[in-house]
Amino acid sequence: MAQAGHGLKKTNVRYLILALIFLATTFNYVDRATLSVAAPAMRGEFGFDAITMGLAFSAFGWAYTAMQVPGGWVLDKYGARLVYGIGLILWSAFTMMQGLVHVVSFTFLALFALRFLMGIAESPAFPANSRLTVMWFPTKERAFATSIFQSAQYFALAVFTPVMTWILHAHSWQAIFYWAGGVGIVLGVVWLLYVHEPRHHRGVNQAELDYIEAGGGLPNMGDKRDRIRWSEVKALISNRMMIGIYIGQFCLTTITWFFLTWFPTYLLEARGMSILKVGLVAAIPAICGFLGGLAGGLWSDWMLRRGFSLTAARKLPIIVGLLFSSTIVLANYVQSDVFVIVVMSVAFFAKGIGNLGWCIVGDVSPKQIMGVSGGIFNLCGNLASIVTPLAIGIIVKEMGSFDLALVYIGVVALIGALSYLVIVGPLNRLEIRSDERAADKAPVLPRDVGAARA
Repeated sequence: MAQAGHGLKKTNVRYLILALIFLATTFNYVDRATLSVAAPAMRGEFGFDAITMGLAFSAFGWAYTAMQVPGGWVLDKYGARLVYGIGLILWSAFTMMQGLVHVVSFTFLALFALRFLMGIAESPAFPANSRLTVMWFPTKERAFATSIFQSAQYFALAVFTPVMTWILHAHSWQAIFYWAGGVGIVLGVVWLLYVHEPRHHRGVNQAELDYIEAGGGLPNMGDKRDRIRWSEVKALISNRMMIGIYIGQFCLTTITWFFLTWFPTYLLEARGMSILKVGLVAAIPAICGFLGGLAGGLWSDWMLRRGFSLTAARKLPIIVGLLFSSTIVLANYVQSDVFVIVVMSVAFFAKGIGNLGWCIVGDVSPKQIMGVSGGIFNLCGNLASIVTPLAIGIIVKEMGSFDLALVYIGVVALIGALSYLVIVGPLNRLEIRSDERAADKAPVLPRDVGAARA
């Protein structure tokens, strides 16, 4: 229960909530990366060929993408605290269990199943992140909050990949799964004990709640559980503004998945680096992406404080980020390894600046179906986790080099910028009127009118 304000200085519980979101998102990505670190040792022990290992990698992506909308529905029905906390414990348990696949005779099937289940358990995570930041942060602070949890993906890769590599060297591949999963389970228990919706958190006072609500936050959003109507979902996905946002997120995520999958191979095969050098060099763009993510959030919030419209403050960093990400094609025209890493680092830094899609989803989604809206958004973005590795693989196989693959990434980035310039238009919160819900009619979500400005 929130404490009464009565002129007291407002509390800052929202920042502690944000810290827990950052930690949970970090281990969301750490658990995804466990298999990539353990893969060489597992291939040697079990004789997995490249295709078999690729199937194991893909299990997570197929499940994660397919479960975005159902996961968002569960999120809207049961709330972010419970769904996220249980999901964190479950995906961490599935991670730990991957360290036991060697004890069964059907090792590959067990590994595939556990990765698939992990994808299901992680599916509500990012929609929950968005929902919580909308509930806990006013509009002028939301881009910064979003950039914090978005930057966790870069932080996880830059910091914990060396940690897992050391665990593999000092202990075993099984220990990687035990360590990552064990930490996640503890974090999940802490989450369930401490994280609550604003109105029900013991540590927050009325002054902070008033500050959040007066600034455009929605601290009451979780108080009422509404039944989700598919007519609302249909209206959402047919809205022009949302379609443009979905296209833009697919383009941004395409850049991410190049770095998550093919970038080390590019350095090894196309640039002729040693595996040790690849391990050190690959962390540099991730660090730059982390810094870019923070810069993009601060830039957007600064624009709002300076009086720029929500549309300008959110869209400008994204468009600039996507435009500069397209400079990745310049790597085709430089010979020096140093300049290649500079080009890649600039591209990933720019991608971090533009990584405000979740912030926009929080700004414009109907508050009654925030989870479903986030699920649709994340589904569209994570289609790139399937398309990008396959498209680049086909290009490299057919062309014999990565040159056209980098052109593909650059062109997709430009398409994303064009989507925000031409299709998205003004940013306004889409509203579902209460009389429409009561009558169970299909809601009308106008593309150019929002009843409430985010």
